[in-house]
Amino acid sequence: MAGTLNKVMLIGHLGDQVKVHYFEGGGSIGRFSIATNETYTNKETGAKTTHTEWHNLVVKNKLSEICEKYLSKGDKIYCEGRIKSRQWEQDGIKRSATEIHVVDMTFLSTKKWTDTDKNDEQQKQINVSKEINDDLPF
Repeated sequence: MAGTLNKVMLIGHLGDQVKVHYFEGGGSIGRFSIATNETYTNKETGAKTTHTEWHNLVVKNKLSEICEKYLSKGDKIYCEGRIKSRQWEQDGIKRSATEIHVVDMTFLSTKKWTDTDKNDEQQKQINVSKEINDDLPF
């Protein structure tokens, strides 16, 4: 086998506001979580059960600015990215986190869109992708 793949695709709802940190050099990094749900029927009891999984997302530069501007808690998004793990020590305690570093995103619903924007949802999705790709140097 000649390679590996690290790709994640998620559809979920934001658990909180996007928190963006801006750097002196002009860059930025945004962090937020989304929830994905899995619903199944318990074979023993027949009861429907929903399991929620939380994912920590990281967005950078132009994408972080777009997310901060348009996304709110509860909004639904589709995103693609890569899984990255990091470790650090804080107050003598070793900590770790697993994050999704997002490279592409589509807003599926957002409270910050106006009624006009909702009527032209597909155009808005294209504009988000175009703005993200404008950051690429090639």
